[in-house]
Amino acid sequence: VGDVVVVDASIENDQYPTVVLSRSFNYYSNINLAELAKTFIRDARVTVQDGTTTHLLKEYSVGVPGGLMVNYYSSDTAAGDFFKGKLNTTYWLSVETNGDMYTANTTIPDLAKTIDSLWWKPAPFSDDTTQVTVFVRASDPPGLGNYIRYFTQTNTDPFFPGGQSVFDDQLVDGTTYDLRVDPGVNRNDPVPFDENFFHRGDTVTLKLSNIDRASYNFWLTMEFAYQSIGNPFASPNTVLGNISNDALGAFTGYGSSYRTLIIPQ
Repeated sequence: VGDVVVVDASIENDQYPTVVLSRSFNYYSNINLAELAKTFIRDARVTVQDGTTTHLLKEYSVGVPGGLMVNYYSSDTAAGDFFKGKLNTTYWLSVETNGDMYTANTTIPDLAKTIDSLWWKPAPFSDDTTQVTVFVRASDPPGLGNYIRYFTQTNTDPFFPGGQSVFDDQLVDGTTYDLRVDPGVNRNDPVPFDENFFHRGDTVTLKLSNIDRASYNFWLTMEFAYQSIGNPFASPNTVLGNISNDALGAFTGYGSSYRTLIIPQ
């Protein structure tokens, strides 16, 4: 079904909130840049409040490769509103467009899961000696219910989430553990899994974001749905968003920490 409101909203510690509003395509629609540009929702009234103050977000427009103009909403810094996310804080989002109201809430958790160290090794079973794999050592506090989403940045590229980017702590509760970090994936230009490596000479930054349970459920089900596209044997799946009034998408809070690794030539 087309023409459903889609909300892609986030707030991160020490960062301004970002809200992208659009409308969905019909399943049989022909998608091109001109049609995609029409899906962005303009002139909405978007607010984020933290239980103390309510911040009216400003609409911005920015060009991206291909000539597409992307519209989004964020803090109005020109008016002196430097509202940024804080750890261990709950936020409420409100979107009013065409007489309809959509709401959601999320929490930026404390930095419960942290990065202890980051290192690299030559890629196994590869004839390409420039390919390397990166590993992280992380610590999880005792007590179930800690969720993360991870992103990587290679050199000056944007941060991209992993193909499977979210994890819970059912198997690692209360432990320090090592885990391979696959490069984040640009879903508009995906790389085959057997070619998805870091390389010698890369500067790699890992972003490890603590998220709440509702955010974990959304990204887990969304990524499962994405990976199941075209698979006739995949199990039925419902993406569990947290936006009211039957809108699609989610409002996600990120409690993020960063670690950078320079891989020598």
